[in-house]
Amino acid sequence: MALLTFKGGIHPDDGKELAKHKEIVELKPKGDLVYPVSQHIGAPAKPVVEKGDHVLKGQMIAEAGGFVSAPVYASVSGTVKSIAPHLNPTGGTVNSIIVENDGEYEEVEYPEVKPLEEMTKEEILETIGNAGIVGMGGAGFPTRVKLSPKEPDKIDYVIANCAECEPYITADYRTMLEMPEKLVGGMKIVLKLFDNAKGIFGVEDNKPDCIAKLKELTKDEPRMEVLALKTKYPQGGERQLIYATTGRAINSAMLPADAGCVVDNVATMVSIYQAVAEGKPSMERIVTVSGDAVNEPGNFKVPFGISHAELVEAAGGFKTEPEKLISGGPMMGFAMVSLDVPVTKTSSSILGFTKDEVAKFEPTACINCGRCVEACPSRLIPSRLADYAEHHDEEKFVAHEGLECMECGSCSYVCPAKRQLKQAIGSMRKIALANRKKK
Repeated sequence: MALLTFKGGIHPDDGKELAKHKEIVELKPKGDLVYPVSQHIGAPAKPVVEKGDHVLKGQMIAEAGGFVSAPVYASVSGTVKSIAPHLNPTGGTVNSIIVENDGEYEEVEYPEVKPLEEMTKEEILETIGNAGIVGMGGAGFPTRVKLSPKEPDKIDYVIANCAECEPYITADYRTMLEMPEKLVGGMKIVLKLFDNAKGIFGVEDNKPDCIAKLKELTKDEPRMEVLALKTKYPQGGERQLIYATTGRAINSAMLPADAGCVVDNVATMVSIYQAVAEGKPSMERIVTVSGDAVNEPGNFKVPFGISHAELVEAAGGFKTEPEKLISGGPMMGFAMVSLDVPVTKTSSSILGFTKDEVAKFEPTACINCGRCVEACPSRLIPSRLADYAEHHDEEKFVAHEGLECMECGSCSYVCPAKRQLKQAIGSMRKIALANRKKK
């Protein structure tokens, strides 16, 4: 049987060998914890603590600021030092609650959980929302909102994004190997919300051990199926994953629910399980520390708010001072200017590289080779869109479907002229989307 995939895409060196065999290590923070009140798409959370307050692990320290929002919980016990702006992993400055860790890890008493079969759909959604769970694959969309489509009976598929197609990141891979029961448990919970849906685990075929484990766990689950996907970037992109697993296509004007699908990644599914089955709010995640500048790459279970500097220290520090630091993957992540930033709900990895190869590229004129067109998973003409962007021609950019770009970077990766296609297109997309909102 042919492996499931999409048209376009690339095959970069995945670099996963550096960390894929390293078991998850739980890391206790040493310094202060920093909790940005905006770790998600939507309205920032509103602090419910003040300077000087003593907080416990598992205590809500910021409540949701609206329907599309999510609360924030303390991941340690300690004292609130301040509420002030602080640098976050994407380079912005965000109002944050700073807690001095007392090292005691004194925890709240969590409410007694009800058996899943006794819970109503409303109770499940309320539990997920109150737990502060957001999409942990990068976007950070509040999960309760995602799981509340207007017409739940029209959801045909709940897809667990197990692709982890970004190079170097192995956090989801280790999660699938070490706690697959929680992943399957999360799927059971989500399926209870959608009576007509089938659960799909979409796993790239470079993870045969994960495929085998999940198939074993779901062999007696008639509503669940494990599908092997072709290993190709960006197989884990939402549109590409939906097309590969269901054959359904969506565009930038649609939500997955418009195609009868709901998509959540591995970490989000595990957080759903921990909230509903264990009664614990979203307070921690698995993070990969990797790259050729890192002494001992690995995967760490860390509390939200811990400093990236402590993560790097736990991985043995740097062999040499890295030229490039990236939060997230090398294709769609963010360049970092400092390690003095906290791990947030959407922090999947920190990567350190000895050389900043991209900065050394000298772009030349387009040679009209068409490689960017062949690689583009959205079936666009990136070289033309970049030309429109560079000439500030928003009208032609939009007319030639520039808003359909998912900014995966495949075009820049294959361009022999080393043009910064993704950056040019991404900048124009932001302008065009902002102007569309004004209208």
